[in-house]
Amino acid sequence: MAKMTEPIPEIFKDIAPYDDDQFSEKIASLVREPGFEHAVRYVLPAVDYDQFCKNLLSVKTRDDFQYNVMGPFLEMLVSNTTSGLSCDGLENIQPGRAYTFITNHRDIVLDASFLNLCFIRSKKPLTQVAIGNNLLIFDWITDLVKLNRSFIVKRDVRLVDALNAARHLSDYIHYAIGSRGESVWIAQREGRAKDSNDVTQESLIKMIGLAPGDSTKQNLLDAALTPVAISYEYDPNDYLKAREFLLKHRDPDFKKSQRDDLFSMETGILKYKGRVHFHIGSCINPALQAFPGEARNEVVKESCRLIDSAIHHGYKIFPCNYIAYDEVEGSRRFIGKYSDRDVFEFDHYIDNQLDKVDVPDITPDERQYMRRMMLVMYSNPLRNQLSAQ
Repeated sequence: MAKMTEPIPEIFKDIAPYDDDQFSEKIASLVREPGFEHAVRYVLPAVDYDQFCKNLLSVKTRDDFQYNVMGPFLEMLVSNTTSGLSCDGLENIQPGRAYTFITNHRDIVLDASFLNLCFIRSKKPLTQVAIGNNLLIFDWITDLVKLNRSFIVKRDVRLVDALNAARHLSDYIHYAIGSRGESVWIAQREGRAKDSNDVTQESLIKMIGLAPGDSTKQNLLDAALTPVAISYEYDPNDYLKAREFLLKHRDPDFKKSQRDDLFSMETGILKYKGRVHFHIGSCINPALQAFPGEARNEVVKESCRLIDSAIHHGYKIFPCNYIAYDEVEGSRRFIGKYSDRDVFEFDHYIDNQLDKVDVPDITPDERQYMRRMMLVMYSNPLRNQLSAQ
């Protein structure tokens, strides 16, 4: 339960989610946006949009929005685009405590959304969600995410302003946890790991450690860093990542466009993901408290090590991960973990995904290169888990 319900201080309004007193105004503005209507009709082709808007306009609080709008929508996505969403480790969330949930990053939109759905199902308090402003291409998208418990990570600031932006974000995270008693979610790195080799960025931990306090170590203890491992059986964006690998292979200066990001978001939301599993680890505070070092850099490195180890241990490994590992390594180490049928279906899946890559004049060698990168993608969770063990 949140400790307080008074409005968010003005100093945080630029990045904070919308408070309940802003909901009616912001939803009324949102439903008038042609871009929002287009997005809703794209995701829900059979929607009665007028009735949908009427239902939205009746929402008065962010809890109503989360439970009565987002909850059913996410359950629909689970039913239509996965073979089931599961979660374990919920016993690690103690009543009355707020946490900084740090996860590996697989899907731009659904990582945090599915985590909150796990919390809805288990009647746990929901978490606020960090989202980069590079994804907020239109004003209505900003309104939508701030209605949906998201706070903004500013990634387009000038170098001279970067430290102040990091302090501001850190102050907000500590305010949400310490003063409001609300957990927050943030990915362990900026952007998704294209090859699924999940490693926590030290800059993220340094940012969280910036909040005013006795020391970096105490600030990190106050944040209650809690690793969460996310496992998708299939990544709908795998072929788009392979495409990006190829384009960067051809041109090291290649950069994705905003349209690429939007298409990745659409693909991740709407396409098939197989089984999806979340493992909620233990808060790292006891291990960090016992760590003898106090210097900032060594505390940050140890925090990253603890988070990475917990995430790598927590993966759920699927047959496709074992198959990819054996193919990349040229081994039969895990042949007992999959059948001939599994191999046939995974090969067929990879070929179908590669057929979607819309790059002209792909040579056989380039297709083989993309296939190799996709296999590395699917083998790395198992590789990291083996290293962690």
